[in-house]
Amino acid sequence: MSNGTEAQVSAKKKTEITTVKMSDGRDVSFAGKRKVLKETLIDESKVMIDGDTVTLADGAVQIRIDFRNGQTRTYPLSLRLLAKYAGHGGEQKFGDELASPADKPMSEDDMVIALDDLHNQVNLQGDWSAVREGGGGFAGASVVVRALVEASGKTIEEIKAFLQGKLDRAKANNEKLSRKELYDSFRDPNSKVGKIVKRLEEERLSKEAKIDADAALAELV
Repeated sequence: MSNGTEAQVSAKKKTEITTVKMSDGRDVSFAGKRKVLKETLIDESKVMIDGDTVTLADGAVQIRIDFRNGQTRTYPLSLRLLAKYAGHGGEQKFGDELASPADKPMSEDDMVIALDDLHNQVNLQGDWSAVREGGGGFAGASVVVRALVEASGKTIEEIKAFLQGKLDRAKANNEKLSRKELYDSFRDPNSKVGKIVKRLEEERLSKEAKIDADAALAELV
């Protein structure tokens, strides 16, 4: 590796951190060119839970905004609008799940699987912050699920449960198995499922073709 390349790599890895004394006395670190930091504050003493009933007192949930110039603001959320705030946060959470890199785009069917999985994690299991693979892990997932349905005769829900079980067991056994690695395993062209995946993807490409490829080729010869 040349010295120039080494310097570029080093520059990318090293992010300048600026520590600012805030107006309320806290020291807050801003990375790179960040000008604003946002944080949700929850006062557990103002959250009362009685069975399935949750009672919140004023100030139970607040948003703190820190500015690079040292100013800070804390805004208590209106209890009357708490459901609206929750809905807005939910929209953002689920919307973020649909982001995927340009080289691994998700189809609409992939997006549905990703959001169903997120719903299971957040709303059913109550796990808000578990690390997820995002679009890269779900890209092409729907084709694999359809191929498994065709090969096994099982329902989509049974296949999803089967795949999630594989991931859960690997995690419990401290084995490294990402969702992408699991799904890619079924793409083995020598396997029964892999051959179905190949056929389904070829059918999709054929349907999405904008021109007649053979006719276009004939114009060149």
